[in-house]
Amino acid sequence: MTTEVNAAAEAGTASAAEAPRAAAGDARPHGSAIEGAGHWWQERVSALAALLLWVWFAVSLLRLPSLDRAIVAEWLSSPLAAVPMLLLVAATFWHIRLGLQVLVDDYVHDEGSKLFWTVIIHFAAILGAAFALFAVLKLALAAAPVG
Repeated sequence: MTTEVNAAAEAGTASAAEAPRAAAGDARPHGSAIEGAGHWWQERVSALAALLLWVWFAVSLLRLPSLDRAIVAEWLSSPLAAVPMLLLVAATFWHIRLGLQVLVDDYVHDEGSKLFWTVIIHFAAILGAAFALFAVLKLALAAAPVG
């Protein structure tokens, strides 16, 4: 690099001090820098979605006369309750997965361990979401009128 800097200085195109700055100024993000920005935005959007849906859920539960299984199932039989509840489950588990992935990326340095924990987090999030979605659908469809 010093040969290039000296050649540039002799040619009068850039001084020895300006050449490294010019090269650094041309740098563009690649690979993980671009992926990291996308991950950051996904975390923020999933957090906002989960927050809004959790507020909706709390207000909805407070408006019910009681929290008996039959009343909650009847409430969930409406698409206006079941669909946001399914979205709440999806947004919550997606946000949890993203947050735990950041912990692994930041604090686990061994590549083998990083892969192990990443796989565990993905499977746990999918499994948890599947059970929660099943529970919501079971309640929602149990109270739905037949025919």
